[in-house]
Amino acid sequence: MKLIKFPSIEQFRNVVANVKRMATFVGLDDNGDAIYNELAELPTITFKGTVKLHGTNAGVCYNDQNGLYPQSKGNVLSIGKDNFGFASFVKSHEELLLNTLKEVADFYEVDTSINTLSLYGEWAGQSIQKIVAISELPKSLYTVGCKVSNPSDPEFVSYWVDVEDVRFPGTDICWNINEFETFEIDIDFNHPEIAQNKFIELIKYVEDECPVAKQLGVSGIGEGIVWVANYKGHELRFKTKGEKHAGKSKVKTLKPVDEGRLAIVNGVVDEVTPIWRLNQMFNEATEGGNNIDRKYLGGYIKSVIEDVIKEDIDLVLKAGLEMKDVNKGISKIAREYFFEQELV
Repeated sequence: MKLIKFPSIEQFRNVVANVKRMATFVGLDDNGDAIYNELAELPTITFKGTVKLHGTNAGVCYNDQNGLYPQSKGNVLSIGKDNFGFASFVKSHEELLLNTLKEVADFYEVDTSINTLSLYGEWAGQSIQKIVAISELPKSLYTVGCKVSNPSDPEFVSYWVDVEDVRFPGTDICWNINEFETFEIDIDFNHPEIAQNKFIELIKYVEDECPVAKQLGVSGIGEGIVWVANYKGHELRFKTKGEKHAGKSKVKTLKPVDEGRLAIVNGVVDEVTPIWRLNQMFNEATEGGNNIDRKYLGGYIKSVIEDVIKEDIDLVLKAGLEMKDVNKGISKIAREYFFEQELV
């Protein structure tokens, strides 16, 4: 029996970086180094959100050799080596869980003689965590996803199968998280920061009243939301959480975005980066365009910013801004202009 870990759920900023890499990746050069098209348009991706429960990570694995076995985030479990009673739960519901995984294997034609199916979830309820509403309910498994893997084959690429519609009849302590309220958001990765205010709004909604606990008859605090989407065959997953469930513990939370101020910043950035300025600084940095080399990129961007400070600082100040507010936007536009000239 091998532990097949559930992947860490990333922060939003990590997913933003990953999407940019995937969207701009072109291929490999002769040395095997990645080639990126920095001018590629970034996608808008629809993410589905499910309630994030404050419990402990749990999984039920199955293959023909080992049969059904439980695991926690870091260990294969047994009755004598349990985690809040999860191994005992799996043992007492063995037939239900085994039949469920066999049905998933049959539906997706997974050969369990060589592959392992892992059904992941959150084991949550009484005595597992405190503060949150779900801790007032009996311990239950809330499944969140299912993965196919082959730990004995290092070349095998694990993949996820859709189990959103899988249900567990005959028990009220085994649920699919999709049986409860879900959410949806479109994220434009050209301007991902715009999504943050929506995230914060939804986090407050879940924090104030956990939708899962409410549906099961209990009122109280929720933790947050897990967002999932598929892009170019890769599963993207990140979490947005509030602070109430954590007590005195520190939680990484998103900061609100002032959309009005963002519009002002973008307007000033566009105003101070006319083509003539970008072209003038580019020619100075590359000997009139005759020596285009990315080693000059940093100096070129710096010269554009310095020219804005010299000639147009009044426009920045008049808008109630400082240079630190517009430097990132100016750098982005200057960088894109430089890359465009490489293609001419």
